[in-house]
Order: sequence, then C-alpha cells, then structure tokens
Amino acid sequence: MSKNILLIGGSHGIGNAIVQHMHQDHNLFVASRENENLPDNVTHISFDATTDELDVSQLPESLDGFVYCPGSINLKPFKMLKQEHFEDDMNINFFSLLKVTRTVLPLLTKDGNSSIVYFSTVAVGTGMPFHTSVAAAKGAIEGYAKALAAEYAPTVRVNVVAPSLVDTPLAGRLLNNDAKKEKMGDLHPLKRVGTADDIASITKFLLEQNNGWITGQVIGVDGGKSTLNLGN
Repeated sequence: MSKNILLIGGSHGIGNAIVQHMHQDHNLFVASRENENLPDNVTHISFDATTDELDVSQLPESLDGFVYCPGSINLKPFKMLKQEHFEDDMNINFFSLLKVTRTVLPLLTKDGNSSIVYFSTVAVGTGMPFHTSVAAAKGAIEGYAKALAAEYAPTVRVNVVAPSLVDTPLAGRLLNNDAKKEKMGDLHPLKRVGTADDIASITKFLLEQNNGWITGQVIGVDGGKSTLNLGN
C-alpha cells in the first residue's frame, strides 16, 4: 500500500538515493531548493530549510513518513572554528530540523503509525579530531530524537541513522579522486567509504510499516568504524 512520505532535501546525495529507492511504491513529496534529478511522479515543493516556512497546504492531509536530509561537513581544528561556525552547523543540522518537525508533526500523528528518520554521524559516538562542530550538532539530534520517540510512542516512531563518510556531493572535497577514496576507505573495517544507496536502503527499511517495532534507535551504517578495531 502506497504511503505519503515527505523528504526535506531530495535532489542530490542521500536524499535523491532515497527518492530513487521509494518513488515507484510510495507517494513522495520533496521539499528542497532545487528539483533536479526527481522522477516525474514526485511532488516538488520549493523550500530552503534554513530560511523558509514549509507550506503544508502543498502536502496531503496525513503523512506516513518524514525524512530530514540537509546537513554539513565542517571539519577543522577546534582552534580554527569560530562561534559562528558552530551556530551555522547547529542551524542547518538541528534548529532547521526542529522547525520543520514542529510544522509536520500534526500530519504525522493523524493516522497513528508513522515514521521519522533523521541523520547523525559516526563521530558522535566515536570521538574524532576536527569534528567538534558537526559532532555537537549531530549529537543534539541523537538526544532530541530519543526523547521525541519516547514522547510520541506508539503513534510516531523516531530513529536516527549514523553514517561514516559517504560518497556524496557534500563529501566531495574529501573524496574528489580515487586515491582519497581508497585512503579514506582503508580507515573502515569493510575497506570502503559508504554510498548513498547504503544509507537509502536502511532509511527505506525504517520508513516501511512492516518494520514497525523499531523506535528510539541510533543505527550505525558505517562500515564497522564505530564498533570494530582491527588494529590498524
């Protein structure tokens, strides 16, 4: 049975991979600045998560799924990060997520069986140098998501996917040639960086109703980086 699913961001990277995985079976609504790479059967809503208020009149009366995709990768030594860097990362990763969630939550609670998926990073649970800003912002998502899951159970399930480095346009500076991809891949037990499809697959799993006994979880999809130490 087709479900109504809203994605914030869906033209590129992980968001677009989710669209490609799900648009044939579900009714997708993508709110993003651009409408590139979207199939004809996906409804696009022009929207900037950091500045705009989402127009819910363009959405159906109820939603079965909600995914917030926008994020940042701001990797610098702490001494080079200014206060505004932390504020910018908190704004795109957490405060904008919070604002949109407030807007759409009434639509998610109508049918009493909906799913929210957010994204974190492996760097929250595994301390990594140069990640102070993004880890702080994503850490806020993890704590908030667990509390929200508790508050809205059993009506709304809330889960977080925590990837390691994924080969998307957002990570282009870190993976812009084969040598960099191989070097970064070697830092993971599975000896490769992630793909957008890796993350889209678990997101689809969490959104589908037959997987409805999962909530309040932070799920690592990280090539084993968060839990395995192979001694290298």
